[in-house]
Amino acid sequence: MWAAGVCAYLIAVTQRTTFGVAGIEATERFDATASQLAVFTVVQLLVYAALQIPVGVLVDRWGPRALIMTGALLMMLGQLQLAFADSVGAGIVGRLLVGAGDATTFISVLRLLPAWFEPRRIPVLTQWTGIIGQLGQIMSVVPFVAVLSTFGWTPAFLAASSLSLLAFVLALALIRDSPQRKSGVVPTLRQTGVSLAEAWRQPGTRLGLWSHFTIQFPGTVFVLMWGYPYLVSAEGVEEGAASALMTLFVAVGIICGPILGRYVARHPLRRSTMVLAIAGAITVGWLLVLLHAGPAPYWLLAVLVVALAIGGPGSMIAFDFARTFNPSTRVGTATGIVNIGGFAASLVSMYVIGVVLDLLLASGFSEGRLYSLASFRLALATQLVFLALGVGAMLVVRRRVRRQLADQGVVVPPIRQAVARERARRRQEKALRRFPEPPGRGGPGPS
Repeated sequence: MWAAGVCAYLIAVTQRTTFGVAGIEATERFDATASQLAVFTVVQLLVYAALQIPVGVLVDRWGPRALIMTGALLMMLGQLQLAFADSVGAGIVGRLLVGAGDATTFISVLRLLPAWFEPRRIPVLTQWTGIIGQLGQIMSVVPFVAVLSTFGWTPAFLAASSLSLLAFVLALALIRDSPQRKSGVVPTLRQTGVSLAEAWRQPGTRLGLWSHFTIQFPGTVFVLMWGYPYLVSAEGVEEGAASALMTLFVAVGIICGPILGRYVARHPLRRSTMVLAIAGAITVGWLLVLLHAGPAPYWLLAVLVVALAIGGPGSMIAFDFARTFNPSTRVGTATGIVNIGGFAASLVSMYVIGVVLDLLLASGFSEGRLYSLASFRLALATQLVFLALGVGAMLVVRRRVRRQLADQGVVVPPIRQAVARERARRRQEKALRRFPEPPGRGGPGPS
């Protein structure tokens, strides 16, 4: 059951990212400028972000299975539309349908976890859901690009469309909303509105939103739209090497996801600290690349990709805020609110980059090249503004969350005390492994 849900999410990520790796071909097919090209993905993400709260409400009302099946059908139709589109308007309609279908999938798969698994396993399973889903990026970078370059635009997008049909069949056959039969009780519209308002008023939900906003969007912008053209056309990286960097992005997420999942399960009071540390790493990575004299060396681009990739599994921490600060009856709604953050930042940042590239081309700054290195660096630097905004909002909301926890008798100790306590715990565990208690004697009590 869970495998079917994760498969649906993997296919959704594949559909989400196919247009990003086809950006150069799309420029030729639709005779589009940079800002027009950005509109394709911005519309997709705009629909995705706009539907997050409605989808969260619907998944709480009607269950994940129906939403996953609906999303698969919408993405299939969207990729079919794009396969035969020959104008900007027709292509945008296709991406709109893909965005709508994609919007229903991730929240629905996460909503399955509390029904089927015990709470202590959910942080790690959430990470694995995100990790396996992100393998869809490899499917778009490697096999999709191979089909695109060998057979052309229409066969490539027809093949992508067929994957969503597979997701629909698997969801229909295998997914069930919970181990128990549904009671048939559906919340009223008034109850739904109250649930939405309560989820928003909860500071933990807003902390999740700003956490997702801050560290999810840089990787999404890079993988979904501007990373491949930047590497190939501006930095002069060979297409094979650019695909390898995109694959590295996924590999790092796979490695880091379980580590972060265990961290969250073990240190629930330090989740926001980890998010802020990842935001700092992403900022440093971009500054090193943007301030480098001349084209960045391959190793430095790899460092940037690693920092961006950590943001993917790191952003999953935001959904743990939604789960732990809200009752199970409104987890879907809270998750939808949280998921708006990163994708809203992504679509605005993505469009701003395209507009800046066009303005620099019109001014003559880019030396007549749409994707020159100098203009691309200036355009990509606009992301730093969104990073700063997200970090500032996180710090404000985190203070409110900690005041709420203090009112409940939960005090978050200073980081130095937490580190000292963790070291003491590890020393105790090491000592117990070396000198286990003799049979018949009790060990130390719970700490």
